[in-house]
Amino acid sequence: MKVKKKILLTGASGTVGYEVLKQLVLQSDKYEVTVFDQKTDNSVKLLTPYEKQVEVVYGDITNPDKIAEVCLEKDYLIHLAAIIPPLADEKREMAHAVNVNGTKNLILGLKQYSPEAFFMYSSSISVYGDRLDTPWIKVTDALSPSPEDHYAVTKIESEQLIRNSGLKFCIFRLAAIMGLSNHKPSGIMFHMPLATSMEILTPEDTARAFVKGIEHQTELTGKTYNLGGGALCRTSYEDFLNRSFQAFGLGGMDFPQQAFAEKNFHCGYYADGDELEALLHFRRDTLEDYFEKLKHSVSPIKRTLASVFRSSVKKHLLKKSEPFNALLHKDKEMASRFFKEL
Repeated sequence: MKVKKKILLTGASGTVGYEVLKQLVLQSDKYEVTVFDQKTDNSVKLLTPYEKQVEVVYGDITNPDKIAEVCLEKDYLIHLAAIIPPLADEKREMAHAVNVNGTKNLILGLKQYSPEAFFMYSSSISVYGDRLDTPWIKVTDALSPSPEDHYAVTKIESEQLIRNSGLKFCIFRLAAIMGLSNHKPSGIMFHMPLATSMEILTPEDTARAFVKGIEHQTELTGKTYNLGGGALCRTSYEDFLNRSFQAFGLGGMDFPQQAFAEKNFHCGYYADGDELEALLHFRRDTLEDYFEKLKHSVSPIKRTLASVFRSSVKKHLLKKSEPFNALLHKDKEMASRFFKEL
């Protein structure tokens, strides 16, 4: 009888983590899965249906004793749990505790109880910082997070902890994740300059890369890759927003020009992203696929209501624009973060 590989998955109730879980369950003949997640109404709702197929353990990733329990006799760790923006930038101490100390706890737990385990880590394109003028990104480029991007700082620190851990590992730096559940208009949309080059990545393709990576440990060990959707997933932020607003029934992007920042965000095109695709063959989705799914995810009733109230919706969104408010209230310090010239 073939022995199943034992996998620990963190962050399974997140956008990517949930897709990883679903894909692992489909291969239950090969994998024995333990899910570790914070207990919330959302995580219980999503994970309860899988309790007969995987072991679900709820706990706090900042608790080293609780983490140690789930690190016993594991072959693989897929670490996706993290506090993401905008919460990561609003609550920095929490983000550091979860993103950095949580990663440290997993390292210590594996070193003690599963020293031969393979650590697969989800990092971010944010570590490269503002690439407006140099949009083509390689994994060898300098890491230079934008000012006030605390999330990126936690990712860089966590990467370094993993590299110095002595464990077998690989790191995937994820492009802009665009799933139907996590792409909703909010204030953070104004932080990205409209001229930004974007390469999106669907949660399904992202998950496929991690799951396929399990069978390619030898090739991946000790390496860092840029994980993106490729040439068919590239666009500009302005075009992406225009198409998104149209899909929701909100019409065109008729915001004041100064609603959007002019600098200090992240994103770009991965010049070396095809390297991981050549190894794992994880890509299935394109930009057109994404927008087709988005279009069908919005009911005709919602689209009609959005169309009727589009002016009010946009006014509400504009009030959440930090760049616009910085200029409106003549906050020069805040404005200098977002604009090239004042």
